[in-house]
Amino acid sequence: MSISHPERLIVLLAALVAFAPLSIDTYLPSLPLIAHDLGATEASVQMTIGIFLAGLCVGMLIYGPLSDRYGRRPLLLGGMVLYLIATVGCMLSGSVEQLICWRFFQALGGAAASVLARTIVRDLFPLNEAARTLSLMHLVTMIATLIAPLVGSFLMLIEGWRTIFAGLLVFAALCLTASLWRIDETHLAEKRGRSIAGAFAAYWQIAREPLALGYVLCMGLSFGGMFAFITASPFVYVEYFGVSPHAYGWLFGLNIVGVIVMTLINARSVTHMGPLRMLRIGAVVAGMAGCGLGILGLAGLAGLTGIVVCVILYVSVTGLLGANCVASLLALYPKQAGAAAGLAVAGQFAMGAGFSALVSSLADGTPLPMCLTIAAAGLGSLTCYVWIRRHAGVTNGLETV
Repeated sequence: MSISHPERLIVLLAALVAFAPLSIDTYLPSLPLIAHDLGATEASVQMTIGIFLAGLCVGMLIYGPLSDRYGRRPLLLGGMVLYLIATVGCMLSGSVEQLICWRFFQALGGAAASVLARTIVRDLFPLNEAARTLSLMHLVTMIATLIAPLVGSFLMLIEGWRTIFAGLLVFAALCLTASLWRIDETHLAEKRGRSIAGAFAAYWQIAREPLALGYVLCMGLSFGGMFAFITASPFVYVEYFGVSPHAYGWLFGLNIVGVIVMTLINARSVTHMGPLRMLRIGAVVAGMAGCGLGILGLAGLAGLTGIVVCVILYVSVTGLLGANCVASLLALYPKQAGAAAGLAVAGQFAMGAGFSALVSSLADGTPLPMCLTIAAAGLGSLTCYVWIRRHAGVTNGLETV
């Protein structure tokens, strides 16, 4: 069944993509209160974040190929129902162990919304329009991410941390209702694979294609550098440079503003410049910003102003890189778009978790580990762009860079 006026779905699809960041960011302010209320250690409560990221990765790798075989709509709706059930479980948890368990299933359900919303975009739009649509969706997601901790802090004032999950429950219920009403099946039966094994085998097909691997690594590395910043910046800004927590919030917000600005530029420019040319801009900025951080760190010149400027430049292009890499990757595999999206987004979160662990293991009380880790990620993204440029002109007739 076709969807008339697919551009009207952008806000709904953006809300679906926002399931993951909202499920993490809204309850971050409540972590100490959860630990106190459930009689748990801070480390065990922090595990609810790690287990959520693990559930997202597993879910994305499952839903993508299954949607190529059975269609997008039933898996999207089923995943949101699972998210609703698990959110109720989180809200009623009486111990941190129960909360950890329900958070995994919440992520498993939310992964359907995150990955299939992107896949539906590929079903509905051609390459350049898909890149523009993904940019606009990312813009809505970034705005939601910016206000999520504030919303969570206000919800806590009502009935404590459980109210936050009640808010997520209402949000998911509204999205499920809107999806039932607005989203028809976009992956027609005649375009689907014939076997589940064949659908999952698409991962191997995609991973061994040099151009596809370049797109996955380019967006994954940029995302990993951003997670290294998120992990290390509270200690670098607040403890090393003596920035107040309130001022840190404003400095962190500048990065989101940078993402919004670059995403708007990408949305306006990609339809006539093409995703690969926009990808070049993002990769060069990420590489130069990362290189700047590395030089400042190694030379012992890593002052607060220099770090803040370089980080804003780096983080601002992560959305641009993600939107154009995903759109270009899905254009390569229209019949395996679910598997391609699942691999790309799962790779993002896996890289994020890996770089977060790396910068934590290297922590020495100075900005150097954060600077070097982001530098490695930025230069890695730029290297992947060079790899993409080498292969893009000879693959499926896509535009040259």
